[in-house]
Amino acid sequence: MARSKFLMAAVLGLCLFGLTACTELYEKLQELPENLITGSSETVQGKESESATEQIIEPQVFWPESQGHLSWSYAREQLSEAEQCWYDDIYEMLIQQINEGDLDPTYINQISSDRIEDIFQCVLNDHPEIFYVTGYHYTQYKEGSKVTRITFAGDYTMDEQEIALRQQQIENYVSACLSGLGEQATQYEKVKYVYEYLIDRTEYNLEATENQNICSVFVGGQSVCQGYAKAMQFLLNRLGMQCTLVTGIVENGERHAWNLVSVDDRYYYVDVTWGDVSYQVREQDAEVMSGDFPAVNYDYLCNTSLQLAKTHTLDNVVPLPECTSMEANYYVMEGAYFTAYDQEQLNRLFKKGYDQGREDIALKCSDEQVYQEIFDKLITEHGIFDLLKSGDGRVAYSENQKLFSLTFWLVED
Repeated sequence: MARSKFLMAAVLGLCLFGLTACTELYEKLQELPENLITGSSETVQGKESESATEQIIEPQVFWPESQGHLSWSYAREQLSEAEQCWYDDIYEMLIQQINEGDLDPTYINQISSDRIEDIFQCVLNDHPEIFYVTGYHYTQYKEGSKVTRITFAGDYTMDEQEIALRQQQIENYVSACLSGLGEQATQYEKVKYVYEYLIDRTEYNLEATENQNICSVFVGGQSVCQGYAKAMQFLLNRLGMQCTLVTGIVENGERHAWNLVSVDDRYYYVDVTWGDVSYQVREQDAEVMSGDFPAVNYDYLCNTSLQLAKTHTLDNVVPLPECTSMEANYYVMEGAYFTAYDQEQLNRLFKKGYDQGREDIALKCSDEQVYQEIFDKLITEHGIFDLLKSGDGRVAYSENQKLFSLTFWLVED
């Protein structure tokens, strides 16, 4: 949900604009302990939905019983066997909206009650369909100093009728979205399609209703990073792909949420929120915002851990794999990744853009040296005018110096 400074734009020969991204506040609600009298029992109020962790989404109506958990319960897989048992207990209670239930007593002496918070977060991180829970509380029962029983209860925000209505609204959105994707689409094409679809139809808004879950995106069309990431996860899970929620901190110190995705058995990071250019320019000068920036920024579509680390720091509830492959990176897949200055590759890239009717062309360089050489050739020496067919010489560009990317587009009066 946070933003970072990473975009600059210019209109060649006319003016130069500098963009800094906006920031979003992340709130972490405090634990509120409450003592209960029941011989010897104690009820602990869990943390309510953190801006980048607790979110919940839709109902099992979208996920038949035969599928059990969603197609990829990544966080669950990282837990111990005992913790997985409590994960399953919590999942079943939340998905069935049970007011209170017991955690398996077999593991009371094996799992610290302090781990309930993390296990709860793992459930929510794996299950974007649980959108009607904002927190939890649990009660410990003791005989002397020995814990003999722990009950768990979710904090629900909707009743069954409200949940059913939202489920139908979500299903309508999902059906419309997925109907535009061909049956033979590759895994990369699925990720790219959902990335673009969400960006095209979602407005970044700090004041959006229910912005910590998928309802904000699928029903309201406005959200923040948690909503974007949960929606991405939900849609890719529906497409049978492995996608989970990731949380951490970005370079300005704000908490943020994005996704870990498996494409053809290789892991990548995807940040659909930072891919939305409206998010980047939202608080900028009105003149800058009115300029026709390309709607989609592809810098955050299938990144490696090394690329991500330039702007994002992981602070996740469970360990995450190292993402090292560039095979499904947007720029590699689109022939827009440059390991050296190559005029023929540039010609092919811009011709492909024209043939596809694109309004903008983006490219990425492998390192700073290549980036500087291409920048000098195309911008300093105005070589871009030989590639973009601009009648009046008005060409705009944006640059991401940290990720070595450039995007060009024509500017109309």
